[in-house]
Parts: sequence; C-alpha cells; structure tokens
Amino acid sequence: MEELTFEQMLDESFKTIHTGEVVEGTVIDVKPEEMVLNIGYKSDGILTQNEYSNERTDLTTVAKVGDTMEVKIIKVNDGEGQVLLSYKRLAADRGNKRIEEAYNNQEVLTATVNQVLDGGLSVVVDEVRIFIPASLVSDTYERDLSKYKDQEIQFVITEYNPRRRRYIGDRRQLITAEKAELQKKLFETLSVGDIIEGTVKNVTDFGAFIDLGGADGLLHISEMSWGRIENPKKVFKPGDQVRVVVKEINGSKIALSRKFDDENPWKDAEEKYAIGTVITGRVARMTEFGAFIELENGIDALLHVSQISRDRVEKPSDVLKLGEEITAKVVDFNAESHKISLSIRALTAPQTAEEDAEESDSDVVSVDIDAEIAKQADDTTEGGSEEE
Repeated sequence: MEELTFEQMLDESFKTIHTGEVVEGTVIDVKPEEMVLNIGYKSDGILTQNEYSNERTDLTTVAKVGDTMEVKIIKVNDGEGQVLLSYKRLAADRGNKRIEEAYNNQEVLTATVNQVLDGGLSVVVDEVRIFIPASLVSDTYERDLSKYKDQEIQFVITEYNPRRRRYIGDRRQLITAEKAELQKKLFETLSVGDIIEGTVKNVTDFGAFIDLGGADGLLHISEMSWGRIENPKKVFKPGDQVRVVVKEINGSKIALSRKFDDENPWKDAEEKYAIGTVITGRVARMTEFGAFIELENGIDALLHVSQISRDRVEKPSDVLKLGEEITAKVVDFNAESHKISLSIRALTAPQTAEEDAEESDSDVVSVDIDAEIAKQADDTTEGGSEEE
C-alpha cells in the first residue's frame, strides 16, 4: 500500500467544501474593506465589504478577531488559492424565505425607508430589497415622498417573485383597513350634539373638512361662528385643532358646527334689543335696500334705506360708509327668525305737521328682509333680461 505524503495527509485533515455551501468561520483578520475567516479548509476564506452587505459598511465596526459567523461559499478557488465568501447572499437566501413566509401569511412587516425613488419607496428586510410603488404608499395621492426617508413604515408583501427578484410591498391597504376600523368605532359612539376635537384637513371657500379620527366632517362657512365669516381660509389652516359640535349625521356624512349654545348671542338679545331701545352699531355691509348694522359678534340688524333719514335716500352708500358707527332705534324684533329692524329716522323729530300727523297714525313699519332680498334678486334678473 502506497504511503501518503505529508501534504496529502494534511489535505485529508481538512474538510471538503463546495460552492453554495454554508459554513461557519472564525474571524482571524479584519480590515475596513475585507475580513479573513478560518473555515476549517486548507485555505482561508475572504469576505469583502461588497459581499458583506448592499450598504457600504466599515467591516471593523461589525466584527473583530475571534468572532464566529456563518457565510456562504461563492467560489472555492478564486485563482489565487483563496475561498471567496458571502454574508449578504446567505442573508438574502434566508431573507427570501422570510419574505416568502410573510407573503403567504400576509404578515405585516416593519422596515425603515432607505431610498426615495421617482416611482416609490425602497426598504430592505433581511438583505432583501422591497419596492413600494407610490400608488401603494398611502390611501391619498402624495406628490412628494421625501418625508418618508429614514422613516419606519409598515406594509404587507403583495408580490413575491424571487426569480425576477421582484418584491412589491403595499402600505395603502393597511391604512385603508385601519381607517375603516376607526370609522366603524367612530360611528358606533358618535351622536348628534356631541362636542369633540378634530384636526383641520382641508379648507375651501365654502367650509373646512375636519378629521375626526376615522371620518371627516364638514364645517360649513355658515356654521363656523355666530358672527359672519367672509373667508374660511383666513380663519383656519390645515393642521389646526378645533372644537366642534356634531350638528347632523346622515349616513357617512357628518355636519359640524362651532355655534355652541352657551355662546349664542341671541340668548338674551330680546331683552338687550327690545323695541324702542336706542343702540349703537357698525355698518357691516350694504345692499340697494338697506345697510346691515353689526350690533355685536353674531347679531346684525337691518337699517332699511327708508329709515336712514327723513330726507329721501336713493341708496345707503350715498350717506353711509362701511365701518361707520351709527346710532339708531330698534323698531322691530323677531326672536323666532333672529331679525332686528332699526331706524335712524325715528330718532329725529318730524319737521312738518304732515310728518307729525303721519307718524301719529302709525308706527314706523318694520321690513321683511327676506322679501327685500328676493325682490332685489328679481330686479337684477329682469334687468339682465332687458339688456340681453
């Protein structure tokens, strides 16, 4: 029997390795871009920075001499007698299995966004890169996704194709499901008359949409205050916290109000503005038939053009200015319809016997505001028709 040489015996003392095999090695040298591992083979294994991770990593920060780690053999002999190793490919293999399980079980995964791309977000789970298209990032369109950079997000895997290395994540369905659950809970507990806190989501010319935590409610411009609001955008902005009362619930639609009963200026108005009371107010706006006088926030009274002066006045703007302070007498008060009529004319004495006789026979006649507004609208329409 032929005796083995020392070299042959030494070779036989080492294990046999194959490409693709997973082995455990011990770090015997480590530099920023490369580490050397003893894998029990006749040659040591080389693990480069590129084969450690897809992210650029200083290897001296992740391993030290004496550490043990599992690696995958990618080449038994690199041409120089060295064994090439990979840590990231082993991690990717295991990650693939992890992602496959998550895909099959519809498991919710959590990862940090490491890249914001033109078409969506990129995250890495166990060395597997997952793409989340922009359309699946949120339940609403977002033009700028940069805010998600380095943010931890949750998602599910909706496409798993290891052959093409295609892994697609979906965050939108989680948000949709969460909102549906919140909406269900909200409508189970919400009632008309409830006073709740909300966040301004969007402001338009006609009102503001308030996020109530599960559903949005509309705060119409007419319900924003007991006073007059000209432009909602000057009062609210997205992100504002607001206190509102639920005025109406109609299916999935919620109408809100900020006209709280305890702040209602009309509560004691009948006493404050009783007929015959002389008041001071500010000219808030004018029409062809009269001027609206603000008595306090939330209460306007009509000064009809016929009640501005004993002299004939064609239109209020001929003698009054916006913001001007005037003194007048309350000549009519309608608690039910919240209407007050004023007269400056009633404060001045009759200049002729005819005027004195006329006012002795009848009081100052109050004005139907709604009828006057309707009449003005009709006149405008007819005027438009004639011009045409």
